[in-house]
Amino acid sequence: MAKLSVNIDHIATLRQSRDTAYPDPVEAAILAQLGGADGITVHPREDRRHIQDRDVYLLKQVLRIPFTLEMALTPEMVKLALDVKPECCTLVPELREERTTESGLAVAGREAKLQPLIDPLLDAGIDVSIFIDAEADQITAAHSLGAQTVEIHTGPYSNAKTREAEDHEFQIVVNAAEHARGLGLKVNAGHGLHYTNTTRVAALPAIGWLHTGHSIIGMAVMVGMERAVREMKTLLNEAGRAA
Repeated sequence: MAKLSVNIDHIATLRQSRDTAYPDPVEAAILAQLGGADGITVHPREDRRHIQDRDVYLLKQVLRIPFTLEMALTPEMVKLALDVKPECCTLVPELREERTTESGLAVAGREAKLQPLIDPLLDAGIDVSIFIDAEADQITAAHSLGAQTVEIHTGPYSNAKTREAEDHEFQIVVNAAEHARGLGLKVNAGHGLHYTNTTRVAALPAIGWLHTGHSIIGMAVMVGMERAVREMKTLLNEAGRAA
């Protein structure tokens, strides 16, 4: 049964839009925990447009569920991760002009450049996950770097405009997950998942965790954080029972 890690970046986005102390993403994380979230994810970007270092340190202190730090693979972020020691670091690409992460990290052919930055995380006992496009060569390269986990980029599946396109992209996710599991990798998935498209992915036996946030935060605006998380957890549990 897939577990749910709730990304709370967009709570911080709302806070930073007015440069106020509220709404506090740490409080949102605690409410998500009360609503049944299995984990919390944040992505402190290089420009600190939403999550701040203060949030990262406080979350590590107060959470009683696993904490995932999404991060660009830079010396600055590696230093932060080594100081905070989250349960997992998910390595993602980062472009200043993007609104959110739009593609997987390109690792194939860049192993020699990436390895010196990944090794300190592995040496510290942090689970290293790479957010990656659903492509066999990228998954194989991630495995060669020593990553224990890959997170399959579900954006193309989530953004499909027709049922046929969705089915096509879903099969690509299936194939990627099976390839990763065949290499002995743990497999997560995320990006763009919402209340009407999550169940198919959650039902895949290879998927350990789903990382999602935007849809949950959007629902929380209407019904509150605990209920929004609880409703998503219900979908995951139903998918697990049906699998």
